[in-house]
Amino acid sequence: MKTAKYKKDLLKVIDLYFITDSSLSIKGVMVDVKCAIKAGVKIIQYREKEKSTRQMLQEANKIKTMCRKNNVLFIVNDEIDIALAAGADGVHLGNDDMPYEIARKLLGKDKIIGLTVHNLEEAMQAQEAGADYIGVSPVFETKTKPDAGIPGGLNLIMEIKSNIKIPFVAIGGINENNIKSVLAAGAKSAAIISAIVTKSDVERECRKFRDIILTYHDEI
Repeated sequence: MKTAKYKKDLLKVIDLYFITDSSLSIKGVMVDVKCAIKAGVKIIQYREKEKSTRQMLQEANKIKTMCRKNNVLFIVNDEIDIALAAGADGVHLGNDDMPYEIARKLLGKDKIIGLTVHNLEEAMQAQEAGADYIGVSPVFETKTKPDAGIPGGLNLIMEIKSNIKIPFVAIGGINENNIKSVLAAGAKSAAIISAIVTKSDVERECRKFRDIILTYHDEI
């Protein structure tokens, strides 16, 4: 059994942050997760907006089992009840979700809580509140999440890198054509959804993006 500190320390060395999306997936969430884990991904976020609570819990339990067997962090997007019931490692919360302070009381000090931020002020507030990591969103224009907001661009990544000490993940419109610019701006971790789950070979795509991230940081 890995300790809470060990799990939170893993956030510092995450490369590809994998997020599920049943509306975009070709082969289904379960297949996508298996492929991502096989490709060496070390964090899975289960994000589901269309299914019932019962269906989400069933899927979350299956993903939790796969993640446990492979020493992969398992995060649930938004749904704190699902995270608790499935025994997930933590949750990721957006601006319109439950406030961090209440979520922390419900989840306890050992669970991971990530927060979405759209600017430096929100990032600093999240760090001060005690978030374990932040998702900087959206970097570029994205259709995956219609309410993502105005893109912050590479300047936002550079601001975050210069002012924030906790781990952060860049997300939003990132693909093979622009990921190196995101890494050059200071991101160590990137979440990529449509450029992966809409492809026929999710494992290959995950390996490709992991290689790009790891190779870039090995070369600098």
